[in-house]
Amino acid sequence: MTLDALSLKYIQIFFVVIIYWIISILTVFVNKTLLSVDQLDVDAPIFIVWFQCLVSAIICFSLSRLSKMFPNAIQFPSGNPFHTFTIKKVLPLSVLYILMISTNNYCLKFVDVTFYYVGRSLTTVFNVILSYIILGQTTSTSCLLCCMAVVCGFFLGVDQENILGSFSLIGTLFGVFSSFSLAYYSIQIKKVLPEVNNQIWLLSYFNNVYATILFIPLLTLEAKELSNYNKLLEYKFILLMILGGICGLSIGYVTVLQVQVTSPLTHNISGTAKSCFQTILASFWYNQWKSTTWWFSNVIVLGGSAAYTYVKNREMDKKYRQTTYSRC
Repeated sequence: MTLDALSLKYIQIFFVVIIYWIISILTVFVNKTLLSVDQLDVDAPIFIVWFQCLVSAIICFSLSRLSKMFPNAIQFPSGNPFHTFTIKKVLPLSVLYILMISTNNYCLKFVDVTFYYVGRSLTTVFNVILSYIILGQTTSTSCLLCCMAVVCGFFLGVDQENILGSFSLIGTLFGVFSSFSLAYYSIQIKKVLPEVNNQIWLLSYFNNVYATILFIPLLTLEAKELSNYNKLLEYKFILLMILGGICGLSIGYVTVLQVQVTSPLTHNISGTAKSCFQTILASFWYNQWKSTTWWFSNVIVLGGSAAYTYVKNREMDKKYRQTTYSRC
């Protein structure tokens, strides 16, 4: 690879990482604004999640149609979400998807953005537990120690939130449920992806279509709140809702893109660094000053998560080399 080609590669990686950071952080802040009753004066989180799924489903449907009309310009996998085989295979995963995005948004509704990462930091721990229960996969002592560090950081963060008077029990519980559902979804997605020819975008399309339909009965729970909300048709509210839907769909794309141009390890490290920057940014944006011990809890969680990613990656590389060597 020439020097110019290498420079272009690093420039590409830099911009992809920056785009991932911007969209990921923007998604959190937009959703927090939408879910905050103080800012929009509407307490309808189910409607907000449903609308975001509807926007994502419409975008995917439009891209699917446009790819057939302009195959040289637009590439998007085609598929029928209402095919009996597809419904049978994907719908159970979509129920998990609904649980994942719902608990995630409810967590964000009740906790501050500064605590959001710590509140959902147990995903790695649940991933280890569920991998053992469902897949029978054991975890090394080094990885378990990293998980213990994450758990310690989580409880220290909860303790500090309580001391500072900003602790939300319901928000933290939704964060734990969100961590569990995300870990469970990540495991189950490996079983379902082959059924859609390993097309991540196609699976996202199906998930959002099913979620849009399954959420409709739950909207009746917020019918009174929505009927009394006089800003429902205001363009600012609608634009923010559409932006939330676009962000929700885009984060899936930029996540895959970052993995493609870097590596799973680099992606996880980038995600950890992004979460650190997001927490610092939120503390300034919302003018929330925290104690040294509170910041230390974040460092423990971030360090434990980063260490787990690094150790796990080294173990996978070692296992791959041993497997390759034994075949030679």
